[in-house]
Amino acid sequence: MSKLWGGRFTKQTNHLVEEYTASINFDKALAEEDIQGSLAHVTMLGKCGILPQEDVEKIKEGLHTVLGKIREGQIEFSVSDEDIHMNIEKNLIEEIGPVGGKLHTGRSRNDQVATDMHLYLRSRVIEIVGMLHALQEALIGQAKENLDTIIPGYTHLQRAQPILFAHHLMAYVSMFQRDAERLIDSYKRINVLPLGAGALAGTTFPIDRHFVAEQLQFDRVYENSLDAVSDRDFIVEFLADASLIMMHLSRLSEELVLWSSTEFSFVELDDAFCTGSSIMPQKKNPDVPELVRGKTGRVYGNLMGLLTVLKSLPLAYNKDMQEDKEGMFDTVATLEGALQLFAPMIATMKVNKGRMREAVNQDFSNATDIADFLVGNGLPFRQAHEVIGKTVLYCIQNGKYLLDLTLDEFKQFSELFDDQIYAVLQPEAVVNARNVYGGTASVQVTDAIRRSEAMLGLTTQWLKEHTE
Repeated sequence: MSKLWGGRFTKQTNHLVEEYTASINFDKALAEEDIQGSLAHVTMLGKCGILPQEDVEKIKEGLHTVLGKIREGQIEFSVSDEDIHMNIEKNLIEEIGPVGGKLHTGRSRNDQVATDMHLYLRSRVIEIVGMLHALQEALIGQAKENLDTIIPGYTHLQRAQPILFAHHLMAYVSMFQRDAERLIDSYKRINVLPLGAGALAGTTFPIDRHFVAEQLQFDRVYENSLDAVSDRDFIVEFLADASLIMMHLSRLSEELVLWSSTEFSFVELDDAFCTGSSIMPQKKNPDVPELVRGKTGRVYGNLMGLLTVLKSLPLAYNKDMQEDKEGMFDTVATLEGALQLFAPMIATMKVNKGRMREAVNQDFSNATDIADFLVGNGLPFRQAHEVIGKTVLYCIQNGKYLLDLTLDEFKQFSELFDDQIYAVLQPEAVVNARNVYGGTASVQVTDAIRRSEAMLGLTTQWLKEHTE
């Protein structure tokens, strides 16, 4: 069968050109969306009197038949038919005859493919918000179990101040909350209908774009036909949002890798999420967080790739834009794969509370509190800072920690020290002294968990509204 667009040509397409320009090998992922859009389009053609209702019903029946065959794997897509749109149309014509050729009335592949991608990303964004929600729930669950667990807090990967492990986990809950909010906000730019823009200038047929938008549950339609077929901002935005999510997952992955090492031994990942060594039988490797950390780079690459494709493109559609899909599909698969694993991995993670407490007891992360103690007794902070620096140096030179010092040893650095210093230096006191909004005190972390659960409730409501 000749090309559906071949009337103007006198030669067959070179097979190398067919292979090079064809997109069916990856855009077949849009089959469901393509037929969904076609069903709405042909319904509109009937409603507007552009096609007789008899033809409309025959085309709709044929589309459902083709969709069923695709789902059952009965259709073999062809490179010679270039893309998912032409493959479906060819199969539709084979199924119901020449009337299938009327489906493309009043539209172009340019507005058709844009519609497919809007439909595709719309559903994936909902899925990913749901997956982020599950990960946040897992982190909150661990936080609730560890409201009495103290861990060293770090800056520059050096021990800084003791914090609640729950407080550390809740930092990631906040990160993923921002990620979910970004995706939810992007939904309003994804949920815009390009169909009806034609190739670039609209169509001469009296179509009803708003009716199609209503059929496909789009909030609005593109105002400008040139913009409708050439806009890929919504994909760039998604890739940017996905890059931020992967960056946050990568940061958490790095900490899980460190924490599960023998040197830290703060946590143990469940066997179901680890692998072994082919030569060293004692090994338990944190492959999931390592691979997520590594796959972050490919998501960044997909973002930069599309930005580069779009750079300097004139209006309206250009074949360059065919390069918008593979990176999008790969990012969705990479991100969803990571999120699907992370939630249960966090939920089943064992926390070594004793090892964390031991680590806190064997450092100088409570030094700031001694300075604050001296400030409270009237010493200017800069002088207090110097006093404690010398005290820490003394401890290092003598193989001691601050709680090991006698009161006489403290007093050799400042007469402002008294017996209260030992209570001040206890890890629980250090943590609970930071009783400010957003701080690590137990009461503040408990309140942060409550606020986060309330935010998750709003996300749950949004998901319910957009999946019904």
